[in-house]
Amino acid sequence: MGGTMDEELQLRIHGEPSQTTLIYLPGLHGDWTLIGSFRHALAGRVRFVEITYPRTLDWSLDEYAEAIERALATHGITTGWLLGESFGSQPLWTLTARERFRAQGLILAGGFVKHPLRGAVRLAETLTGRMSNRLFIRIIFGYAKIARFRYRHSPETLATIDEFVARRTDLDRRAAQHRLHLIAENDPRPVACRTKLPVFGVAGVLDPIVPWPLIGRWLGRNCPALREYKIIMGADHNVLSTAPQKAAGQIWKWIGA
Repeated sequence: MGGTMDEELQLRIHGEPSQTTLIYLPGLHGDWTLIGSFRHALAGRVRFVEITYPRTLDWSLDEYAEAIERALATHGITTGWLLGESFGSQPLWTLTARERFRAQGLILAGGFVKHPLRGAVRLAETLTGRMSNRLFIRIIFGYAKIARFRYRHSPETLATIDEFVARRTDLDRRAAQHRLHLIAENDPRPVACRTKLPVFGVAGVLDPIVPWPLIGRWLGRNCPALREYKIIMGADHNVLSTAPQKAAGQIWKWIGA
């Protein structure tokens, strides 16, 4: 397997094996540093499995999926629900296509099938690649200031903002650029069209990054397995973090039934 081999995919587990398993596949930032409030909102109801990707510059989505499968198997996890946040929806579809992990259902959180604005993704990839690390760090520190205000009512997320900032290195920037490239190249629409697994979607109403009207419309017309696509008012692209209680309640309705 290719990739940045000084880092490995990390996994941590909250809850008991007897509980329904929900596996969180993070977005472009690639780690669990912003998911604390959502985890807290679900505490006691599910076995919540969090993943942090290695900051690889050359893994394919198949290699992401293989590493996820291997990490889960190491901990005896062979079945569960997949929760793909933004970029995390792409390895989610790859895991579904491979059929080696026995998924019980699929949940997109600010996620997508084929990104409907592929040109914008390619532009973001180019700009991320040309950005100096100094500018990248400046942007991240600016985001941290905004995040401390934005998550002021989410103490579990506030507690990890410093960890989020610390992980944003030059390697992290280049890994994000590579993930943007994977998004731009990937087209899992055939997988979404043929899957028999129940599919659900949740998105924040204020999402300019992944336009939910286009995603919901495509899924409604082309994905027979779609059960429900829910929009949460007041939330943005990071719907699990900006509306943790509402998102957790909605997801529990889907997987706890």
